Amino acid sequence: MTTQLLKTEFYKQLQLGRQALQEKKYSIAFYHLENAHILGQKHLWRHTISHYWMFVFGLKTNNAKEVIGQLFRLLASLLFTIFWVPQGNTGGSNISPIKSLPIREELKKYF
Repeated sequence: MTTQLLKTEFYKQLQLGRQALQEKKYSIAFYHLENAHILGQKHLWRHTISHYWMFVFGLKTNNAKEVIGQLFRLLASLLFTIFWVPQGNTGGSNISPIKSLPIREELKKYF
């Protein structure tokens, strides 16, 4: 699978997440933002932008834990992406930022 397909799917998942967020479909939004994170976490810009939108999610849902967690993850994505990322990690504050997870079945074809 080429990196271009992974990149295209990242932006598709990000857009689906942003659209659902705008429509106040919060669980759907977060699922797509998690998918975007999984797909983008090995690329500095995509990894950081996925955390930015999770931060926005936290603001829009008045979720202080998510807002604070994403502030730390935003900084960490800028500092550590080029060295190490835990594969399959969904990126939300409900998961340890250093825990590797199995890649979701629907995303495996991009890896």
